Amino acid sequence: MSDSSHLFFAKKILPLLVPVLGLLGCSASQPPAKKPATPLFVPPIAAPAIAPHDEKLPPVLLGIDVLEAAGFAAVKGKRLGLLTHPAGVNRRGVSTIEVLRHAPGVKLTALYAVEHGLYGDLPAEKPFADKIDPRTGLMVFSLYRGNLVRATAAQLKDIDALVIDLQDIGTRSYTFSGAMKVAMEACFENGKEVIILDRPNPLGGLKADGPPLDADRMSDVGRFRVPYVHGLTMGELALMVKDALPPGGLAISAVARARGKLTVIAMRGWTRAMRWPETGLTWVPTSGLLQDFAAVQGYPMTGLGCILGGFRHGVKQSVGSQYAFRSLTHLTVKRDVWEKEIRALRLPGIQFAPISVPSAKTGQPGTGLFIEINDYDAWQPTELSFWLMKLACKLEPKNPFATATDAQRRTFLVHLGSAAFHRDLVTKGKNIDLETWLRTWREQAKVYQEQSKKYWLYR
Repeated sequence: MSDSSHLFFAKKILPLLVPVLGLLGCSASQPPAKKPATPLFVPPIAAPAIAPHDEKLPPVLLGIDVLEAAGFAAVKGKRLGLLTHPAGVNRRGVSTIEVLRHAPGVKLTALYAVEHGLYGDLPAEKPFADKIDPRTGLMVFSLYRGNLVRATAAQLKDIDALVIDLQDIGTRSYTFSGAMKVAMEACFENGKEVIILDRPNPLGGLKADGPPLDADRMSDVGRFRVPYVHGLTMGELALMVKDALPPGGLAISAVARARGKLTVIAMRGWTRAMRWPETGLTWVPTSGLLQDFAAVQGYPMTGLGCILGGFRHGVKQSVGSQYAFRSLTHLTVKRDVWEKEIRALRLPGIQFAPISVPSAKTGQPGTGLFIEINDYDAWQPTELSFWLMKLACKLEPKNPFATATDAQRRTFLVHLGSAAFHRDLVTKGKNIDLETWLRTWREQAKVYQEQSKKYWLYR
């Protein structure tokens, strides 16, 4: 590195690393906190013998599979609650609800549900109340009332431990990791054990990308001070957040955090280099728009870039939701104009292909660009989103980030996580020095990954 590069790093990047260095609660102005009790980690056990009819099973044993292979030892004799959703299944595709209901020596006494409901049949942001589940006869307690809420003492009184089996997508603004966090807070405050049945990060465990979350930007779409693409499994996130001090850690007393019992049932056969297709597992939609792995990859690529401005990403637009988060159109700018700009970017790891889909309303073809990932190693998951923001400022008559309403600005900020970048975008618009921001976030991501390695359960 040249002297000038050293100077740039010292003046520009090191100050911006402070939020990342604070991910685990470190602070030069505070004395070291007393080390909390070490969380339990249940290591992967030897794989059970596979019968001939099981030869085509996926090679990855999920947390629920490992629990079952161990004879449910970690949960026997305990009254269990289960926080899950439709993607909470074993490698055979059987619901974790049914696995635990019929497990010998296991007593499942209550169910808990988050956004979209227990069976994924509710739209985003739809509140729902506690009710009896007609399929199982168990009470389903709602942890979503229009926003994530902690379980109450009354909702937890009949359980000894809460089992959490939620499939995340590896991106900070998806609410299921936040649901795990608020569930941990409630359980630790009420003396209940938390047992995480771990699952793959579908994007793999080697990608960390995008801005980290500001300390004062906590919300349902951001409860961990991590880069936008975080590279951890749910079990690893749980271990990290239990160890962290506020604001990045659990929002409970130090006493409750120290006495909280966390058990992670780790997977067997999963490695950090595995993306979802390499696991051999069948993708179960985690929400209405994330029907397949393509949409999961597209979520960080276009999600942030299409909140404000005229770019659209296949959701409620002319090319249809079958390309959710993977297609691009613009509401007002002619396609040949914005397509020329997009292709000129030559972003690493991706290319674009034209698509045309008949409108469900008019039957007329809607056209756009499909985003293809042609080099996964070179691919920077969030980079396209930020170029879409810069292009929106360039191609549209007014800077959409400067003219946004208070509500629009808040929505954008809680997803983005960086007030400093937002201010720069508002002030400079098309002239924003995006390369410097991207370079800074890449440096921050390296620091974050080094910090987070102490919580890695897989290599």
